[in-house]
Amino acid sequence: MELFLWILVIVLGYALGNLNGALLVSELFIHDDVRTHGSGNAGLTNFFRTYGGFLSLLVIVIDVGKTVLACLIAQWLLGGYGWGLEAKMVAGVAAILGHSYPAASQFKGGKGILSGAAMAAAIDWRVFVIIFAIFVVTVALTRYVSLGSVLSGLAFGVCFCCFHWGNWVVCALAVFAALFGTVRHRPNISRLLHHTESKLSFHKKKE
Repeated sequence: MELFLWILVIVLGYALGNLNGALLVSELFIHDDVRTHGSGNAGLTNFFRTYGGFLSLLVIVIDVGKTVLACLIAQWLLGGYGWGLEAKMVAGVAAILGHSYPAASQFKGGKGILSGAAMAAAIDWRVFVIIFAIFVVTVALTRYVSLGSVLSGLAFGVCFCCFHWGNWVVCALAVFAALFGTVRHRPNISRLLHHTESKLSFHKKKE
C-alpha cells in the first residue's frame, strides 16, 4: 500500500506541475504562446517581460498553488505512515520536474524557481524566508532576476540540509532541486558572465 501511495504522490506531483501558469494564462487569456517571445521560456520572468504585470499575478497564483497542493496531498496520503516531510519533498520535486518538462506541453516549460519557492513555503517557512530575502535583495541590488534565482536556488539546498541534517531523503532531494535549478539557468549564467543578461524592467517588452 505504501509503495502505491509513493507512486501516486510522484504521479500527482508531476501532473500538477504540468499546469504551467505562464502557458495557461498566455493561451487562455491572450491566445498566444509565451514561448514564442523573449527567451522562449515558459516561466514567470519571460511572461512578465512579454505581457506585463497584471496577468503575471495569475501566473504566480497558479504556479504557487499547484506546488503547495501537491505537497498537501502528499502529506495527506503518507503523513499517517510517518513520511509527511519526505512525501512533501518528493511531491515538490515532482511538481518542479512537471513544471520544467511538462508532457502536456511538448516538455518545454519553465525553470522551476517559483515552484521551488512554493515548495519551501509549504514545507519549511524558515527556508522560504531566507531564499526569498536573498532573491529580493539580489534583484533589488542588481536587477538580474536570473542571478537572484540562482543564488536563492542554491540557498534552498543549503538551508534544507542545515535545518534537516540527518534526514538523507530531504537533503538529497533539496540538493537535487538546487542543482537542477542551477543547470536550468546555464544560458543565463553564461550571459551574466559576458555581461549580456537582460535586467528587470517594469515596462512591457515591445515586440
